[in-house]
Amino acid sequence: MIPQIDLGRQHAGLRDELLAAAARVIDSCRFVLGPEGQALERELAALCGARHGVGTGSGTDALLLALKAVGVGPGDEVVTSAFSFVASATTVVMAGATPVFVDVDPVTCNLDPSLVERAITPRTRAIVPVHLYGQPARMDALCELARARRVAVVADAAQAVGASYAGRPLAEWGDVSILSFYPTKNLGGCGDGGMVLTTRDDVAERVRLLRDHGAPRRYTHVELGGCSRLDELQAALLRVKLGRLAGWNERRRAIAARYSTALAGLPLGLPAEQPPAQHVYHQYAVRSAKREALAAALAARGVGTAIHYPATIPAQPVFSHPNADREFPAATQAAAEVLCLPCFPELTDAEVGLVVDAVKHAVAEVM
Repeated sequence: MIPQIDLGRQHAGLRDELLAAAARVIDSCRFVLGPEGQALERELAALCGARHGVGTGSGTDALLLALKAVGVGPGDEVVTSAFSFVASATTVVMAGATPVFVDVDPVTCNLDPSLVERAITPRTRAIVPVHLYGQPARMDALCELARARRVAVVADAAQAVGASYAGRPLAEWGDVSILSFYPTKNLGGCGDGGMVLTTRDDVAERVRLLRDHGAPRRYTHVELGGCSRLDELQAALLRVKLGRLAGWNERRRAIAARYSTALAGLPLGLPAEQPPAQHVYHQYAVRSAKREALAAALAARGVGTAIHYPATIPAQPVFSHPNADREFPAATQAAAEVLCLPCFPELTDAEVGLVVDAVKHAVAEVM
């Protein structure tokens, strides 16, 4: 069986270093807001083109705190994608605002800037583009639009750590970018975690307050905050992995390139890198109108797949957006067709070849 993802392989190769990093934290007895977290914040900020990194308890918390830090609150609207993980929109509601869903580009499944422009109203406070599957959204057009309309850009880069747009790291675009360290991400922890990346001093300062009970110093609380701090154990483990991230992303790109070459010409939609975006292939997502049959045929041949995501966000029960299918046709079609093939750095060349052969046979069988 070739799994869709296998974290065991990654951790087996890093076991000694991960255990040493964990032991270092345990021996230090510094578990919260200590030197490991501070070092990770500096290192990721430098990698991603930000002045500040602020670790949080999860990627969801990072997005929620970033929205609050740019001023999103009750009465505001936030324009975001109809096709993403649900947290891209639930965090808007948790901040007290209303998500305004926009359909996606049918090729990239990222926000269509022309549709974003039509969705902006006097109540719009921010735009939340999602760099879906590791391919950056059209940040030049979105940032230009945001500047003209005086709204913030808070980018959900949970799936795109290490990616770039027009030769610039993602956090150089817009007001804020957020990362998730959920274990399956390109840079994943051994538990939850997230980070806010920003060049704005005011945003970084406010996120630091909000993640730690609104306290600029111990027992002095200047506003309502919560408890969302990236713990030292996760930070130390992530620092071990961070040194491999560039190589891992290049391996993902190499696997994706081989898939795209070998599967070209099949009656199957293939992902395509859209310059000037540099894709880091958190997922290699193909498209098929017969997705379920294709997934079953691949499983029968020992190839694991995954669906990200089987429904649009507006169609989720938590939102129950009226006429979601008709209002967001590109997102609805993507939700019905997307199937993610194995694409993780530890996948061997031989396994890539087996996946290619399995896909060719499966497509011939179901189409």
